[in-house]
Amino acid sequence: MNPSPYIYLRGLRHAEHTVFSVNEGQKFYYDPLTGRKMAYSSGQQVKRSIIEALNLPFAAITFNWEIDKKKNEAHQKEPHSPCDPSFPDQLLGGYMKAESGNLTVKRRSPLSISAMRPLHPLLGGIENPTENLSFDRTSHPEHHKVKVYWSDGKKRGAEVSEEELNEWLTNNRRSLPNRAFIQDQTRTSGLFVYDIAIDLRTLFCVSINKLEPELFPETEAKLRDEGWVEGENIFGKCLLPYEDKREKIIKALSNALINWRITSNQARTFSLMETVAVAISDNANQVAYAIRGDLREDTDRPQAVPRIDTSAKVDFFVTPSANSYIPGAVGYADALEKAEQKLVELMSTFDYENQLVTK
Repeated sequence: MNPSPYIYLRGLRHAEHTVFSVNEGQKFYYDPLTGRKMAYSSGQQVKRSIIEALNLPFAAITFNWEIDKKKNEAHQKEPHSPCDPSFPDQLLGGYMKAESGNLTVKRRSPLSISAMRPLHPLLGGIENPTENLSFDRTSHPEHHKVKVYWSDGKKRGAEVSEEELNEWLTNNRRSLPNRAFIQDQTRTSGLFVYDIAIDLRTLFCVSINKLEPELFPETEAKLRDEGWVEGENIFGKCLLPYEDKREKIIKALSNALINWRITSNQARTFSLMETVAVAISDNANQVAYAIRGDLREDTDRPQAVPRIDTSAKVDFFVTPSANSYIPGAVGYADALEKAEQKLVELMSTFDYENQLVTK
């Protein structure tokens, strides 16, 4: 008999004076109970970081653009993936391709991934005051260029010549240094959690249902030629990759789920984002309270403390970093290696073959 078809993982990380995204600064939401700004890394960003950490071949993505000849403008359209699950990033990350007049294919990812957000509203958030950054090259004024344009206040005009600029600077007693300021940059620090659910039933099984197809006909033929096995699970007929390929992906995925890092944050805001603890179970409710933040009632102002609840029916993997943030926590240097081994065990022992009716 198969064990539970789900694996639930909660990870606790510490972030220090960093930013999770580079587009328009740190993303945030408002906690409904405290009204505080909460920094977060979206589930999509966490998923991308995990997929990048697989260190396996990626499928080539096609980026589509259209050029308007009349307006002389380029507009980006929806990018297309090959929708080929022989590539691990496609198999695990899911895909969709919809074009007018052509077959639409879609595969949902077997990984459900939450945003990485504060463990408790009082244990992480936006740092204030905001920070003003400078882009300074004043140490080499002759090496870097300064371009100046005339303007009527609404529209840019011609470029100011060197002679005109020198005259204007002298008459107005001004200088134009090679320096720029970026206003109101925020940072975040604290303890953050993320949750991942793995559906083992669809982890490797790719549907060959023709009503809601996951595969183009030519891709299905290619997979069969590569040795994928036809079978049937509770969702219907499907293809399953051969065992050696499954083992390779399981090892890579287990490592990525534990050791992923946000690699798209800016160099000036790098944080190790070290893992403090990981909880793994087949019961989502147990994982939910295994690692949490508790509100203290014995203080004059609201305070919260992080807690690892050993009464939860989960497998705990606690690192030495936990000693710095959680009273009474005991960590071990090989905790993350053991967490990775536990994931390999759970994914490897699931009976993929017997959930199929082999043809």
